[in-house]
Order: sequence, then C-alpha cells, then structure tokens
Amino acid sequence: MLVNIGVIVSLLLGLLLLFCGNLGIIRFPDVFCRAHALTKAMTLGIIFLLVATILYLGWDRTGIKVLVIIAFQFTTIPLSGHILGLIAYEKNLPRWKHGPVIQHRK
Repeated sequence: MLVNIGVIVSLLLGLLLLFCGNLGIIRFPDVFCRAHALTKAMTLGIIFLLVATILYLGWDRTGIKVLVIIAFQFTTIPLSGHILGLIAYEKNLPRWKHGPVIQHRK
C-alpha cells in the first residue's frame, strides 16, 4: 500500500516536471533559457519516473539496472545542455534582450 502511494507520487512529480520542461522549451525566448529548462526539469522528471520504476519492480537485478540508468542520466543530460549552450555561445546566437537590468558595483 505504501509502495503504491510512493509510485503514484513519484510518477506524478515526474510527469509534472517533464511537462514544465516541455513548456519551458516552447515558451522561453532564446536557446540559453531553453537549454536551462531542458536540463533542469527533464533530468529531475526522468529521475522521478525511474524511481517509480524501482519502487514498482523492486530491488532485484532490475532495480540495479535502473540505478545505473539514473547515474547515466545525471551525467549525460546536464552535459548535453552545457554543450548546446557552448555551441550557441560560439555561434553568437541572439540572446533575449528584455531581461532584468543588472547593475554592476564599482
């Protein structure tokens, strides 16, 4: 019973985060904001879905394989977002110009 509640909560959190990440890709104005939405929300959303898989299937061989997948996701998704941002910076893609004004101290 408690495991089923954990699975449901983890699935709902994962789906909510994936939805927010997809919404950020659609709504954000430039590639840097989109890469941020993609890496943060998608990483956590996929991790929550994989945790739900572990809770549902148990801690046998499948659970260990899912833990390896979680470790792989933690390394590859942020790295790909960083590479996308680096390529966009090197290509001088336009940035969002209507952001908050930051005053530097002298």
